[in-house]
Amino acid sequence: NKKILYMETIFPMAHYVVNLDPFAVRFPDGWFLEGIRWYGLAYLAGFLIGLWLLNLYYKKGRSPLNPDETSSLLTYLVFGIIIGGRLGYMLFYDFDRFVSDPVSVFKIMNGGMASHGGFIGVAIALALFSKIHKTPFLKIADLVALVSTPGIFLGRIANFVNGELWGKVSNVPWAMIFPNSDPSKPISEIAPRHPSQLYEAFAEGFLIFAILQYRFWKSKPPAGQIAGEFFILYAIARIVCEIFREPDVGVSLIVGLSRGTFFSIFCLVLGIVFIAIAKSKKKNAK
Repeated sequence: NKKILYMETIFPMAHYVVNLDPFAVRFPDGWFLEGIRWYGLAYLAGFLIGLWLLNLYYKKGRSPLNPDETSSLLTYLVFGIIIGGRLGYMLFYDFDRFVSDPVSVFKIMNGGMASHGGFIGVAIALALFSKIHKTPFLKIADLVALVSTPGIFLGRIANFVNGELWGKVSNVPWAMIFPNSDPSKPISEIAPRHPSQLYEAFAEGFLIFAILQYRFWKSKPPAGQIAGEFFILYAIARIVCEIFREPDVGVSLIVGLSRGTFFSIFCLVLGIVFIAIAKSKKKNAK
């Protein structure tokens, strides 16, 4: 096969080509939507897993929210994540298009969500929920931090399926070819890259989930501690993964850092603030 031989001439070995269908189901031509994307299903699955976990915490006596309150909280989170994530993407990563075509902010079906924007949206949603339902903000923040990582994991897997947010050029044995990284070239001439979406899925999703669940079930940290640890762990994981991730096309660096790294520094600081508040409240309660 000439294509394989060409790959082996430039690179030591052939690499997997990530050319997956982003649609789980495609609708007939003429429909309002093209179909159901894996990206949308990832968000839906993340919310359902979060709902199941919150109800589990309540049954085990670790959450103050009954099933009705949990469902209400989930509604707040859905709007917070979608609105915050979309606005964050447009403002942080695609501001020029947002200014020239403000309506594009509603075109969520085309993709484009920012995790840091989602965090801001969730924070606002939690503040509203806490005030309206008269529940402690820090306690609710801990619960949301605990259940958010499955959604992050699935979202990164969806990024991989979409063949987007790829990593930097590399020739490690597990490097992969993303056709969208250089669509003007035939696949045989596209350089392999780090599958950074999978790195992020593991580090930002699975690993943080495992650590926080262990902390939650093995001890009873003060309110706000888990949320603080989440922000710190996420910031560290994201900064490390950014080393392997190609900066978004058309997005300039900020003070020499990728935008993902730059915004993660604020997450790190926020995590430290949460933990400081948690420890202060615990000390004052004694």
